[in-house]
Amino acid sequence: MDATVAVGAVRDVGPQTVALELESPDGFDAEPGQFIKLAATVEGEEYARFYTLSSPGVDDTFEVTVGVDPEEAGPFSQFLLDLEAGDELDISGPFGQSYYEGEARVVVLAGGPGVGPAVGIAEAAVDDGNEAAIVYQTDTPAHESRLDALREAGASVVVVDGAVDEEVAAAVTGADDEQVFVYGFAAFVEDATAALDVAGVDPDDAKVENFG
Repeated sequence: MDATVAVGAVRDVGPQTVALELESPDGFDAEPGQFIKLAATVEGEEYARFYTLSSPGVDDTFEVTVGVDPEEAGPFSQFLLDLEAGDELDISGPFGQSYYEGEARVVVLAGGPGVGPAVGIAEAAVDDGNEAAIVYQTDTPAHESRLDALREAGASVVVVDGAVDEEVAAAVTGADDEQVFVYGFAAFVEDATAALDVAGVDPDDAKVENFG
């Protein structure tokens, strides 16, 4: 689907991180963990980037989480950070096969911006009455209020600054009804899948989204 959507809200959710709430266009259907393409013309140049959904549903609105290092922010990243309610963006999608499908237990391994799909998937699972666990590697956590709410709802949430081997081993059970997800940049994906292997879980069974 290609559509132009309005920005409903822009919320600070962590250091150099905002959550963009966008109005869902008619017929838009996406699952937690899928991603969309955002596009806009900035200073006469056309830009497009992919962002993974960070909301558990898309009925009226949906959310993506945008993290930007101010020292490395390009024109499009700065444009996204400066958006306000009522502004418009072009979207395409959804895309991706690494998404929540109602599994009885989900374990989401998230590195950096992977926390976006992590909270969306975990919230959807909890809402469905299923089990959820998050292992989140970062030194500057985002979405802390949602992570706290997930803990209060019974989910396991661990935030770690460093190796994730022990936390991954503790989070996974290897049960047939458990689905592992991995979201993050290449270095984290490599570390997380290696940790799964050590924990006795076949990395090929995980749903993985490599951010590059």
